[in-house]
Amino acid sequence: MTCEILERTRAGIINPIFTCQPCGAQYASIGIDRCIGIVHGGQGCVMFVRLLFSQHFKESFELASTSLHEDGAVFGALNRVEEAVDVLLMRYPDVKVVPIISTCATEVIGDDIDGVVRKLNEGLLREKFAGREVHLIPIHTPSFVGSMISGYDIAVRDFVSYFARKGQPTNKINLITGWVNPGDVSALKHLLKAMEIDANLLFEIENFDAPLMPSGNTVAHGDTTIEDLRETANAVGTIALNRYEGGKAAEYLQKEFGVPAVIGPAPIGIRNTDTLLKHLSDMTGKPIPESLVRERGIALDALTDIVHMFLADKRVAIYANPDLAIGLAEFCMDLEMQPVLLLLGDDNSNYAKDPRVKALREHAYFDMEIVTNADLWELEDRIKNKGLKLDLILGHSKGRFVSIDYGIPMVRVGFPVYDRAGMYRHPVLGYQGATYLAETMANTIFTDMEYKKNKEWVLNVW
Repeated sequence: MTCEILERTRAGIINPIFTCQPCGAQYASIGIDRCIGIVHGGQGCVMFVRLLFSQHFKESFELASTSLHEDGAVFGALNRVEEAVDVLLMRYPDVKVVPIISTCATEVIGDDIDGVVRKLNEGLLREKFAGREVHLIPIHTPSFVGSMISGYDIAVRDFVSYFARKGQPTNKINLITGWVNPGDVSALKHLLKAMEIDANLLFEIENFDAPLMPSGNTVAHGDTTIEDLRETANAVGTIALNRYEGGKAAEYLQKEFGVPAVIGPAPIGIRNTDTLLKHLSDMTGKPIPESLVRERGIALDALTDIVHMFLADKRVAIYANPDLAIGLAEFCMDLEMQPVLLLLGDDNSNYAKDPRVKALREHAYFDMEIVTNADLWELEDRIKNKGLKLDLILGHSKGRFVSIDYGIPMVRVGFPVYDRAGMYRHPVLGYQGATYLAETMANTIFTDMEYKKNKEWVLNVW
């Protein structure tokens, strides 16, 4: 049996798995309290990203645009940044953090957003907004390299490097969640609470459900504060759950302030959640409580009920953010499933060197392909033209047409999910997430049986 690491050979992209870097920076920014990002680029660079967020969360988010037009693309558009900052601060008197997020157009023409930030700090903020706390943070995310994954990673590092200040040591840890859902943040906070650990959580998006109240509705927002970001330099350690979505910030804190860093793995499945709890215990000296041991046992019992009978040897294709995709593949192998195709969808050249990918290659007892710089045509082409047989697809809603056209059941996971309700509330991290994922996969296969009018023998019962 072989496990090959391949790269997409076509020049063009057909149905991309990810969108561009500014999207990742915008996602990071909406996790910070009193923060509204300004995207320096065309209006579509905000409009389509906001649409993705709104489709996924069914909520509205505040993001601003400099609304670059043809004249700005030719002659430069730093005046648009100045106008945007002025208007934003006047309209939103509570805003304190304003990242200036670049795009492909403004990077190509060479607009100096670092320079305009210095100019605004010395001019507009002193003259018109004197006495008001405002932080303008340039974030460079050209769209012609990387993806939303690297954009998120860059933004988290830039927020941390801007705010982190050495002071008195705290007993907190830094927990950098990566690109997760509110339900995952709740699951992580549950683990921290059980272990009585205080954390600077980057980023706190648990409250993204904006309630409809008698006084009116509100806009969804993040709850990570400026103080949380400042205190990252004084923590006992940093755990970045995802190597490619927060790893840069963890490395920065270790190099600049001597804060010990542990990067990954994302706590997907029993094994990786065990690893996270061990890291937390080693870093803080806190024991793993009996309540989490019991929770683990309940999850193991739930998995045992379905794995051998219903999930073993099921052939799975996976595409998602890289840390999520790799974690899902590891979990599937723990469940005796066969992740025969793993699509990692951007131009990061380090995936083949990732120790988790190397471990997948070593332990695969079936033929497996890992495709880097992939798009969703890689999935369809293998099904349509190369005879790939699948029992299940794991991925976000962008792959739904492959599922529909070829009659393959699909579990929605990752970002964006817009054709299912409330998925962002359900965690895939931790012991609860392991149970949810396994039972959802089994139930999806059971439902597909009904559609295809298969009888009980498919369930391995008689």
